[in-house]
Amino acid sequence: MGALHEGHLSLVRKSLSENDLTVVSIFVNPAQFAPHEDLSSYPRTLPVDLKLLEAEQVHPATDGPASCEIRTPAAVFVPSVKEMYPSGIVQNVTDQKGAFIEVKGYSHQMEGQTRPTFFRGVATVVTKLFNIIQPTNAYFGQKDVQQAFILKRLATDLLLSHPTPEHLHIVPTARDPTDGLALSSRNTYLTPDGRKVAPTLRQALLAAEEAWKAGSTKEECIAKAKAIVESNKQKATSEELAVELKLDYVEMNDVKTFDVLEPQARRQAEEQVVILSGALYVDKTRLIDNILLGDTTNILG
Repeated sequence: MGALHEGHLSLVRKSLSENDLTVVSIFVNPAQFAPHEDLSSYPRTLPVDLKLLEAEQVHPATDGPASCEIRTPAAVFVPSVKEMYPSGIVQNVTDQKGAFIEVKGYSHQMEGQTRPTFFRGVATVVTKLFNIIQPTNAYFGQKDVQQAFILKRLATDLLLSHPTPEHLHIVPTARDPTDGLALSSRNTYLTPDGRKVAPTLRQALLAAEEAWKAGSTKEECIAKAKAIVESNKQKATSEELAVELKLDYVEMNDVKTFDVLEPQARRQAEEQVVILSGALYVDKTRLIDNILLGDTTNILG
């Protein structure tokens, strides 16, 4: 949706290294925003985005000298709202007209609990983009892991040929090298004090991951994560930081079904990949992050 950062650019470079032609779409999708969310204030930096994309160059590995081929983005697709929604679009789902896509059974867990219409908007706009561009490969970031897996399910169930599910790639989350904060366009909303405590969610998930690897149950892992959030809240208060932390959720779900793991789950979960994810409000800015527990060899890349 624009406001490009290193996370987006890492996807672009991945595509440039693996494909002859790379198309980048930039579109702030109204259908992904509920009426109370930040559609009007969402960062829009198209001139800067275009300059960043123009500067991206990749020398793919070839049989000859690398200098014989330099790949840059072949096109940037920046459609209007009218082009993407010919029947019009409003943020209230009950008032919307036209064709929309829903992926049933996979959109109410995790992020879907707080944003119940979000994945309907994602599935709709990405289906349109796939129809327009017909990509051989498509690249999405792990930070939005539920979105990426839902799109794989969409490609499977709608029998898409461009891309096929196998050619919809999930690329590891890009992070700030100093504190591991997942890069996001919404990070620009953070105040200086908010930025200091923003890594709390990452720290909480890492604590839960460490507990999981040590043999703890799901219930014990979640408790570890929540304890980190509470500790950081108290620390922010003691340091007189002008910031409020509020945990939205932290949960563990099966990667294929999104089913919530049972509190005492352990043995069965060790044989599958588990999504450990969470969302945290830093003041009014909602941050999300996740860790995949288990063998991700056939998932990421």
